[in-house]
Amino acid sequence: MSPSLYERLGGMDAITAVVDEFVARCGRDARINGKFARTDIPRLQASLIDQVCEAAGGPCHYSGRDMKTTHDGMAVTGGEFDALVEDLVATLDKFEVGEAEKAELLSVLGPMRVDIVEVETAATGTPLPDGYRNAPPLATAGSSR
Repeated sequence: MSPSLYERLGGMDAITAVVDEFVARCGRDARINGKFARTDIPRLQASLIDQVCEAAGGPCHYSGRDMKTTHDGMAVTGGEFDALVEDLVATLDKFEVGEAEKAELLSVLGPMRVDIVEVETAATGTPLPDGYRNAPPLATAGSSR
């Protein structure tokens, strides 16, 4: 039996390091960082770690909101989604993740686009709408880790 994607990525420590770098990279990216203006960053990091770990076949369980609910009302553009994917790929490249593992991970995460993008435009840097409501803080949300 071949190792799971989780194992090939390096397990929890490697996934945590990639997610931490990815979140920091997104925070520096003016094309998308406005969408994270009111985000509870520790909650986002914990949720992403659980989500990637579970998607890669690891022992985690993602218990956050589904992608449609999470992004409903954010007015995420196609350009912003693409910029986020570029940031993820750059992060994976920084950690020298193999092409097969990178492609497998992106193929698991890519289908989420339909639930995240609300505005089909190449525009980036659009503001987070005033009416958008973030998920509750981590203290009340919980994490499976």
